Amino acid sequence: MLSQTHQKSGPTLLYTKEQRARRDASIWTLVQGLLAPLQFLVFLVSLALVLRFLLTGLGYEAATLSILVKTGCLYLIMITGAIWEKVVFGQYLFAAAFFWEDVFSFVVIALHTAYVWALVTNSLPPDALMVLALAAYAAYVINAGQFLLKLRAARLQAGGLA
Repeated sequence: MLSQTHQKSGPTLLYTKEQRARRDASIWTLVQGLLAPLQFLVFLVSLALVLRFLLTGLGYEAATLSILVKTGCLYLIMITGAIWEKVVFGQYLFAAAFFWEDVFSFVVIALHTAYVWALVTNSLPPDALMVLALAAYAAYVINAGQFLLKLRAARLQAGGLA
């Protein structure tokens, strides 16, 4: 009986009409839409440089600089994303619609920040720093996937398919 009740209630909406209107009217939606692919491009370049260093031992400085640029992009998209969430949902982080994406974003930020800390304090050798960067990048890919799934759900909902 419980499953029948659940089925009748339908899927949970990602946005209310008011939230969708705020999302569509916000400049922060455009900012996120521009920063996300930029960050992904920076990630791809950095990943190539990190792998090159790990495979050949060449290009440590370029790989390090690329990781720092990627980390800066991550911080920027997190800050602007929190502003976007405040505009759309009324709170800076952990709105119900994006709770688990935000939680995992903090894992991603922690790993990137651990890399910066280890670099600045010289507490890890270059190979270990690059492995830490790869761990941060793996978490980033998972988190990006979470957000892409939410974007797809929002598009389906807007089209009346979800």
